[in-house]
Amino acid sequence: MKAKHTTPFLLLLAVLLFSPSLFSQTTIDDPEIKKMVTEVKAENLEATVRKLVSFGTRHTLSDTKSDTRGIGAAQHWIKSEFDKYALSSGGRLTSTIDYFMIKADGKRIANDSQLGNVMATLKGTDPTDDRVLIISGHLDSRATDVMDVKSDAPGANDDASGVAAMMELTRIMSKREFPFTLIFVAVTGEEQGLYGARHLAEFAKEFKWNVVAMINNDMIGNSLSSGTSLRDNTKVRVFSETIPYLETEAEAKMRKSTNRDNDSPSRELARYIKTVTNQYVDQLDINLVYRNDRFLRGGDHTPFCQNGFTAIRFCEMNENYDHQHQNVRTENNIKYGDLPEFMDFEYMKKVTCSNLATFCNLAWSPKAPLNVGIEVKELTNSSTLVWKAPEGKPVYGYHILIRETSAPQWEKTIFVKDTKAEIPYSKDNFFFAVQSVDELGHASLPIFPIPVR
Repeated sequence: MKAKHTTPFLLLLAVLLFSPSLFSQTTIDDPEIKKMVTEVKAENLEATVRKLVSFGTRHTLSDTKSDTRGIGAAQHWIKSEFDKYALSSGGRLTSTIDYFMIKADGKRIANDSQLGNVMATLKGTDPTDDRVLIISGHLDSRATDVMDVKSDAPGANDDASGVAAMMELTRIMSKREFPFTLIFVAVTGEEQGLYGARHLAEFAKEFKWNVVAMINNDMIGNSLSSGTSLRDNTKVRVFSETIPYLETEAEAKMRKSTNRDNDSPSRELARYIKTVTNQYVDQLDINLVYRNDRFLRGGDHTPFCQNGFTAIRFCEMNENYDHQHQNVRTENNIKYGDLPEFMDFEYMKKVTCSNLATFCNLAWSPKAPLNVGIEVKELTNSSTLVWKAPEGKPVYGYHILIRETSAPQWEKTIFVKDTKAEIPYSKDNFFFAVQSVDELGHASLPIFPIPVR
C-alpha cells in the first residue's frame, strides 16, 4: 500500500493564498499522518507487551536455545513479527538479528557472550537520499540482581513498552513509502551496559551513516508514581543533551560566542517532537528535560550521542520504583515486579502516537537548509537570515523559528519562500532557527544560524 500524497485542492488553495507573505504563519496537517495516528491501537501494544512478558525473562545472558523462554525466544519472535509486516511492504522491509560478541568485563558480563539486536530496515524509495532514521526500545529485562539470569524478569514497562511502540510503528509505516531508510530496532544488553545500542552506534559511525535522528523509547507505559502517588497520563518526558559529546574546539568557541548552550542538535530534535506532538496528538504534552538522562541510570540514546549523532530519550513522566528492577513478590501487602497489570496502555498509546507523528514528519521531510547564517554586518533592530537550499526532495519554503532567549520552546513561526529574509526581530533579543518544509508541512530539523559578515 502506497500512501497518497497529492495535495487536496482546498489545502493547496490555502497554502497559495497565505504562504507567500513574509509574515504569514501556516500549520498544515498531513491527512495521511492523521490517519496513521488512528491506526495505533492500545490493544496491539498490550498484546505485544504480554507476549514479551510470556518469555519469563529476557535477561541479556539468559537462555538463547529455548523456543519459549529467554532472550533467544524473544528475539526470534520479534523477527517473525517483522517478517509478517514485510508482507505488506512490497519487499522494502527486511529483518535480521544482528549478532555480535561482547568480551567479559568483570562486572555485568560474566563470560564472553554473543548478543543480538533485532532489526527491521525499511528501504527508501529515493536511491540518492542517504539519510537514516533510527527508533529503538531495549529488549532485555532484569530482576533486582542485574546478574540474575534465572528468575522471572517480566520487564513489561522496562522495556517491553518501548519495544512494543517501536513494533507498532514498524507495522504501520511498512505499508507506506518514504524516500530514505528507516531502521526499527530492539536492542539488547541495555541493562548490562548499553551494549546493543553502542554496537549499532559505532557501526553507524564506522560506515558513515547519515543518521538524521535516533529516538529511544525506554519506559513509556506507566502513569502512576511510587512514593508521591502522582498519576498523570497527559505528560511524557523527552531527555536531550545540552552540549554535544563530540563538540570540537571550534564548535565550542562558536557556541560560546552565540550563547547557543541550549540549542544542540538533540535539543532541536526534542523541541521538534514537542511541536509535532501538539499538532497531531490530543491530551499529551512533551515535558522537555534539559539533561541527557536521569541520575544513576542511562539509556540507549547515549551511545549515539557519544558517537556524534542527534538522539533523545522518551520516558514516562512518573516512574514507579515498586515495578522497576524488582523481583516479582508480595511484601507487606505490596506487589512488586514489572508486570502488565501496572501499566496504562491508553497512555502508552498516546506516547506511541507522538513517536509515529514525529518519525513520519521527519521521514517525509526535505533535507535541512545548508549554511544557515545570521548577518552581523551592522547594528540594526531587525535580523537578516541567509541560507542555501538543500539538494534532493523539492522544498516548498522555509520556516524561520523565533523565541526569546529565555524561552524553552519556539514561540513564533514565519514562512518564507526565498533563501534570505529580513525580519523585524532584533538578533540581540531573540534566538532563531531555519527549517525546510514541503507543501504538506513536513519540516526538517531546525538549524541554528551562525554569524556571517
